[in-house]
Amino acid sequence: MTERHVPTVTLPSGEAIPALGQGTWGMAEDPRRRDDEIAALRAGVDAGLTLVDTAEVYADGGAEELVREALGDRREEIFLVSKVSSEHADVTGTADACARSLERLGTDRIDLYLLHQRGDAPLPETVEAFTSLMTQGLIRHWGVSNFDVPEVVELAGIPGGTAVETDQIPYNLVRRGIEWDLLPRCRAAGLPVMAYSPLERGRMLDHPALARVARRHGATPGQVGLAWLLGRDGVCTVTKASTPEHVRENRAAVDLTLTEEDLAELDRAFPAPDGPRPLELL
Repeated sequence: MTERHVPTVTLPSGEAIPALGQGTWGMAEDPRRRDDEIAALRAGVDAGLTLVDTAEVYADGGAEELVREALGDRREEIFLVSKVSSEHADVTGTADACARSLERLGTDRIDLYLLHQRGDAPLPETVEAFTSLMTQGLIRHWGVSNFDVPEVVELAGIPGGTAVETDQIPYNLVRRGIEWDLLPRCRAAGLPVMAYSPLERGRMLDHPALARVARRHGATPGQVGLAWLLGRDGVCTVTKASTPEHVRENRAAVDLTLTEEDLAELDRAFPAPDGPRPLELL
């Protein structure tokens, strides 16, 4: 396979971001893995996976600190995503959470700041806080995570709500329910979907259909799963890799082109939804 550039997805604001990025959920939880995790994040940036996704709740802030340790000297190379948790999502709480994240990340701004999940805080307050943080230059863009159709519709009706830049949700071959209504709605609004857990945290990798497609290409099942997502319009994805070797495996998915035969086999094995389904959260 000839190595290609990492493709991009365009945010509503017009900025292009990598369609394949690095996730950090589960990182910074075991000191014995720290050196490998730091090496993996750096190898990912070297390979063009310059979108790095983290959150204040990952390892109780430890993942953000890990990102600073790994990439603090490469801040200008990366598109940095973090999240405010639902319990902090009122006006004051969002501002305070952002300040703590900025300190842990060792940076003066977050490129994309997401509401991690809908909670009890009034959504207009969260939007107001995000708007204020943008005005102050502390965040460049904002978005949401784990929003289903009703929440996306509600957000569009809030003053300032149409400035949302992405909805980060679980999406993979096993979890295709969003293709019925949420994904078409987001596409119509020009709102990219950022898929997390693109390989179902590894649980889908032993499926025979993935193995057959992978063998035809001399690839791995994980690369097939990522390549399928990378072929979806208006979709980008983040995936964790805890070693440089795993990063290189993920990066090679960019160079894998699935054929019509491959896609048909995957559709048979992992059928598209035949009706509306609630968003399936992990």
